[in-house]
Amino acid sequence: MEITKQDLNRTVYVKKDWLSKNIDWYKVDASGMTIGKLAVVIADHLLGKNKAHYMDFWNTGGFVVATNIWKIRRTGNKGLDKKYFSYSGWKGHVKSIDLKTLFAKDPTKIIWFAVRGMLPKNKLRDQRMKMLKMFTGEMTKYHDLPLKEIK
Repeated sequence: MEITKQDLNRTVYVKKDWLSKNIDWYKVDASGMTIGKLAVVIADHLLGKNKAHYMDFWNTGGFVVATNIWKIRRTGNKGLDKKYFSYSGWKGHVKSIDLKTLFAKDPTKIIWFAVRGMLPKNKLRDQRMKMLKMFTGEMTKYHDLPLKEIK
C-alpha cells in the first residue's frame, strides 16, 4: 500500500456507537503517590489521551477505579496552607476547609477536586467525572471487571 500526501492529511474518526461499546476500565493504586501526580494520571485516562483515537470533543476515555486513597502522600505544609472553598451565593456565606480536616473527613473529595480542576471546563466534564470511582481502602466493587493496571 502506497501512502500519498492526501492520506496523511485525512482525519480518522471513530464512530460513537463503537466508542460506547468499547470502554476500558483502569485501576490505579494511590498508595505512595502525591495528590497532583495521581490527579494527572486519572485525568489523562478519563480524557482518553492514552488512546490512539483521542478526540477532545467526544468522550473517548475510560472508567478509572482509584483505590487506597487514604494512603496518598501530602508534601510540604499543604495540610494547613491549602484551603478548599464553597460559596452558597449569599453575601458572607463562603465556607472554607483546610486539606488536613478534609482528609480526615473524606479523602476522596481531595482527589475529586484535583481531577475536576485538571479536566477541560466544558459540557463533557460532568460525564467524565461520573466515570471516576474512588475507594479509601481496597476495592469492594468492580472486582469482576477486566481492569487494566495503571502504574
